[in-house]
Amino acid sequence: MNADPLSRSQLAIVAAFAELIEEIGNDDISFRLIARRAGMGERTVFRHFPTREHLLLATADWIERTVFPRESIASVFDLPLSVRESMAAYDARPELSHVVAEAAMRGSDDPRPLPRSEQLEQLLRAEAPGLTEERARGMAAALTHIDSATNWAALRREFALTGRDLADAAAWAAETVLDEIRHPAS
Repeated sequence: MNADPLSRSQLAIVAAFAELIEEIGNDDISFRLIARRAGMGERTVFRHFPTREHLLLATADWIERTVFPRESIASVFDLPLSVRESMAAYDARPELSHVVAEAAMRGSDDPRPLPRSEQLEQLLRAEAPGLTEERARGMAAALTHIDSATNWAALRREFALTGRDLADAAAWAAETVLDEIRHPAS
């Protein structure tokens, strides 16, 4: 059974778009070029994705799930290492990372919390039962943002960090958030 929420045609379209993004960048890609790469007519692309924004959001979601998947962690204290790995993966494929970050900044119509945020909130409640619901939610939100393409793009753009320095900065930020439960104030 296919767990991907995309149809076969939609999958071909987003995969073609992602390939083209890595080859020529995001700005110069027409629906005609995407259709040609996906092996279908341009109208088929428009039928599935009536606007560039629809296509961008679907492609970013697909990239996040397939190119930059997150391993499940057993403890919230495993997150800094996971963040290092995420940042290295984003840095290795910057064109796709920028698309994911751009889509995240545009938002989504989905009212559900991000799966990673839910997982972190559950881990925080289990490993730091003294946290209030509000504080656990806030910490999960901070940690989710730290482990994101948006954070990667900001560190890269604002501070010109790449590679190991970027991974170190993101992991340090995650460690700082976790210090509150590692060393609770007396």
